[in-house]
Amino acid sequence: MIIANGIAMLSLSANVMGQTNVIHPTLLWGGDRVVLVDTGFPGQLPLLQAAAAEAGRTLESITDLILTHQDIDHIGCLPALLEHIRPRPVVWASEIEQPYIQGDRLLVKITPGAVEQAVAALPKEVPDEMRSAFKHRLLNPPAGPVDRLIGFGRTELPVEGLAALDTPGHTPGHVSLYHAASRTLIAGDALKLHEGKLQLPEARLNSDNDQALRSLEQLTGLEIAGVVCYHGGYFQGDARAQIRELLEQASGR
Repeated sequence: MIIANGIAMLSLSANVMGQTNVIHPTLLWGGDRVVLVDTGFPGQLPLLQAAAAEAGRTLESITDLILTHQDIDHIGCLPALLEHIRPRPVVWASEIEQPYIQGDRLLVKITPGAVEQAVAALPKEVPDEMRSAFKHRLLNPPAGPVDRLIGFGRTELPVEGLAALDTPGHTPGHVSLYHAASRTLIAGDALKLHEGKLQLPEARLNSDNDQALRSLEQLTGLEIAGVVCYHGGYFQGDARAQIRELLEQASGR
């Protein structure tokens, strides 16, 4: 989906352990740079190739990868993209997320208890072999080098008019992005979209739910024409009013 000149939302649909999951990376371009924001689940390289082609680009033209955070559905194709594209893309992420993305630390949500809970939550019809493979993937997530740091005091980004917003809480170093030319908020997992309305992520999926809520307060000061939610897709409407309402509901006011 082309949002405006220089920005497109991609849609990747896949069966993940018996359930259909649709996610939405973002493609940005300007000058001599082509940027992919987040990389999908492991094994989705062909889907990324097809989605980029629909947006009029190729994976081979990508010069930069921006990772909003460390979750597997965002870093899943990082190793495959670094292997596939020549010259190798520059990888950008926040300093807090860097050691997790690089595999120096286990992902913050991948505790032994969380892994067992995730495996137990799989549909009963999922065979034991697939359960074991799923568990192995959680304990051995994709990894790759982070070359450049963004957010949390750093302003450099590969495309002019793009800004990193510090939105920790879903993970400790989560960032969202703001594309000024189109007034598009690339929310990452700071927000999701369901049945046409913006929603907060489930508290259980946040590393620090109170911090995640505080991170959203800054978004009410932006001029937002549209929001790309990694889970849910593209929202057009009064995003600031909906975010304020969500925060009021969360605070019990």
